[in-house]
Amino acid sequence: MKVILISDVKSLGKKGDVVDVNDGYARNFLLKKKLGLEATAKNLNDLKLKNAHDEKRRQEILEDAKKLAQELSGKSVTMHIKTGEGGRAFGSVSTKEISAEMLSQLGINIDKKKMVLNSPIKSEGTFNVPIKLHPEVTAEIMVIVKGKD
Repeated sequence: MKVILISDVKSLGKKGDVVDVNDGYARNFLLKKKLGLEATAKNLNDLKLKNAHDEKRRQEILEDAKKLAQELSGKSVTMHIKTGEGGRAFGSVSTKEISAEMLSQLGINIDKKKMVLNSPIKSEGTFNVPIKLHPEVTAEIMVIVKGKD
């Protein structure tokens, strides 16, 4: 019997796969526990339409990420941190603070978890901070850190 998997089944397949299994296994386990649907013409057509819709949605998300990356290219954010003698910083600049400054200065809201900061910024200077907008799209923003007494 051919079955369309509704969710991932260990050692059988992933969600959306069409698999051929024994009739008893399909009726007594997969269909009963709502892990799969019988592969009728209607269900196969629904799966095909759903896959097409999902692919279209993925493309839209990718295009939006590319647009946002284009918008972010060349932009910079200026941050002020408290410094002591010799230009040493008290504390550091984190992704949360960079995200807040981007919202206030540029009007762009970026989640702090999307910023890739290997180590906190603890000194004055100019830093390029990569932002992972999509698995295939990474943008960079320039963060200018200035000290204040």
